[in-house]
Amino acid sequence: MNDFRRMLVLVRHGQSEDNLQDLFSGLRDPALTPRGVEEAHAAGRELKRLGFRFTHAFTSVQGRALRTMEIILAELGLSDLPVLSDPALNERDYGQLAGLNKTQARARFSAEQVRVWRKSFHAVPPGGESLAMTADRVWPFYEREIAPAIREGGCALLVGHGNALRSMLMRLDGIDPRDIEEVNIGTAEFLIYRMAEDGSLVRTNLESGKAAAAGAA
Repeated sequence: MNDFRRMLVLVRHGQSEDNLQDLFSGLRDPALTPRGVEEAHAAGRELKRLGFRFTHAFTSVQGRALRTMEIILAELGLSDLPVLSDPALNERDYGQLAGLNKTQARARFSAEQVRVWRKSFHAVPPGGESLAMTADRVWPFYEREIAPAIREGGCALLVGHGNALRSMLMRLDGIDPRDIEEVNIGTAEFLIYRMAEDGSLVRTNLESGKAAAAGAA
């Protein structure tokens, strides 16, 4: 039987309407698509199959993450578990890119510039945040709220956003800023960590990944 103490599961929200239309989303608040809803259900079912019983739940204040969290907890029979939602976990602010699709953005700013804004650690899109700036709010929240809960023996679920989670992975997995542009987390994909004695988090040997969802690519 698995010991689920001192563990953290990171889950990206299910597919949103902006994901479907290939739009930069950022601080916009699109709803989940029907596929995104099913992805969230599938992730919850898979976490239940693995035996998880979470003691703590964290997410942003954005609807797509809140809805994904709600669905996952329902699948786990944990709908009464308190959820701490905080803007520190919101998606990266894409500024003037928000609401544009990738083709529109490339036509306006150039393909290379858009690639740099999307993937690099320090580049700041007009009126928005770099990935480094996102990390500067996400990581302190982790150290203040999430790490103590895990250290005390808890099992924490964090439902987040692609870039906010990427900013966490740089610390958790020791990813160099030059390599972060190659890292991508799919919708409803989950990653499982266990806290070591020194307080660091390491990927576990438990199954992790994207749960099968109807119609998923």
